[in-house]
Amino acid sequence: MLYVVTGPPAAGKSSWIQAHATARDIVIDLDLITRALTGPGAPGWNHDPIAQRVAQKARYAAIAEAEQHLDKVDVYLIHTLPKAKALAKYKRLKARIVAVDPGQDVVMARIEAMRSPEMKRVASLWYRQQHTLKGASRSAMPQSTGRW
Repeated sequence: MLYVVTGPPAAGKSSWIQAHATARDIVIDLDLITRALTGPGAPGWNHDPIAQRVAQKARYAAIAEAEQHLDKVDVYLIHTLPKAKALAKYKRLKARIVAVDPGQDVVMARIEAMRSPEMKRVASLWYRQQHTLKGASRSAMPQSTGRW
């Protein structure tokens, strides 16, 4: 089964996956890929353009390979802002779309505290594009977990 986990930055997508995935499952998370490909001391949410480009290429390769194994393992894919083409592909793959959203006020406060200010723009865009996620399962991560 393919789980496409969407939501604004700092919503708790990675925490949702940690609560649902098993050690045998495949998790494709751009933040984790970027962290794995950058050197010691790089920030946890590294938005360096070169690091992001390299990580995106690795992400695409991981997705292509993981699609070949959906009958054997569950795949959890974080996709913050899926466009119509990606959503159509996920539908063909019979993916379960999960939208993680603790609420815009919580997200903006988390971004203010922990993320790059540019992420506020991405979060605002996510909230404006909610009409594209019709039929997605909704999940709100508790505010008090301290993990996002």
